Amino acid sequence: MADITGRTEGTSALHEGGAAPRKSSWRYIGPGIVVAATGVGAGDLVATLIAGSNFGYTLLWAAILGCLVKISLAEAAGRWHLSTGRTLFDGWASLGRWTTWFFAVYVAIWGFVYGAAAMSSSALPLQALFPGVMDLEWWGAACGVVGLVFVWFNKYAVFEKVMTVLVGVMFVVTVYLAIRVTPNLGDAFAGLLPVLPDEKDSILNTLGLIGGVGGTITLAAYGYWVNAKGWTDTGWMKVMRLDNRVAYATTGVFVVAMLFVGAELLHAANIAIASGDKGLVQLGDILADEYGTATAKFFLIGFFATSFTSLIGVWHGVSLMFADFVARYRTRGQLKGEEVATGERERSWPFRAYLLWMTFPPIVLLFQGQPFRLVVIYGVLGAAFMPFLALTLVWLLNSSRTPREWRSGPLSNAMLAVAGLLFLVLCVKQIWDQPWSEFF
Repeated sequence: MADITGRTEGTSALHEGGAAPRKSSWRYIGPGIVVAATGVGAGDLVATLIAGSNFGYTLLWAAILGCLVKISLAEAAGRWHLSTGRTLFDGWASLGRWTTWFFAVYVAIWGFVYGAAAMSSSALPLQALFPGVMDLEWWGAACGVVGLVFVWFNKYAVFEKVMTVLVGVMFVVTVYLAIRVTPNLGDAFAGLLPVLPDEKDSILNTLGLIGGVGGTITLAAYGYWVNAKGWTDTGWMKVMRLDNRVAYATTGVFVVAMLFVGAELLHAANIAIASGDKGLVQLGDILADEYGTATAKFFLIGFFATSFTSLIGVWHGVSLMFADFVARYRTRGQLKGEEVATGERERSWPFRAYLLWMTFPPIVLLFQGQPFRLVVIYGVLGAAFMPFLALTLVWLLNSSRTPREWRSGPLSNAMLAVAGLLFLVLCVKQIWDQPWSEFF
């Protein structure tokens, strides 16, 4: 059967130690649920909601295409880990020192600013659910500390179970809302045709929606979660691919449901909402007016699940990546692949140091406001990461670093190239849009 690599998957995969199954099965999936939960944050939902509000169902095809692009990226990251026995950072390090410098600067600044953003996003629905109890900053600090304690004391197995429960909450809430607003299925099917809105900057807005569906650095973390699950060799390749498809099918349900809500509830009534997480708080108020307080509170619970899964997912996944980065740097890349699959990395001092870095310094930002120059650098680095990921995966998976059987075929290369070009365009736009005159 043909797979995302564009090749025919044979039966030569080894099942070391009898651990890997003979065929893929739903009962093995897990890392995909984690990457879906982490990748779809409040920002993704509100961006899709605004797309539905502004353009109705016109960009439904773009939201679905975004999921397909991310499937190819996550599959490539998982394939690298399973086929080589090496982690993604190990692969990056083999491309030259420039990758190490980029990653070091990226995780230092990105983690600092993202920590504050994730805490604030998780705090907003709690403040709306429990008005007058605490200020937003204290809710945010509480979410950050709870996330720290949870990830600090629990290994991957517990982490995955909790993420699965929260994904279930997200799924029920978003599907309920999509049904509640009674979507026009005829218009929705028409939205599957690749048509651009007749608006200024429609191409860039469409590319932004495609690129913004479901994850940034969490796509790189997928391979680490695959290893943490115990999948360490090519015998797990079919399972990983099924897991990855489930992840982005789930992501597709989330974003399509929110586009339905935007198209029916906001576009039809010509209601505009703010961009960013506060737009979801506004949606809660609109839902209360239209369908009652119970529906609004139900939505806010789903909003919290969406935000908090992104928080603890990044706390766990990026800390794993940072721990690998430190291990590779200290051992000059000599750490063996079999060590990566153990749970020791979750107990290592680099893992916990990065957890602390993403929690306590950002709490200061919550109370003092985010420094302007740091936010600008954060925006540029964040935009640069996705083309970096896509293009380095093309490089790694078409070189002798990857066993010939598992190198990318035409389909995978085409998807990764499209992803790289897409994110390169968005990166240039992000850099161009920064207020550089105020920066200097």
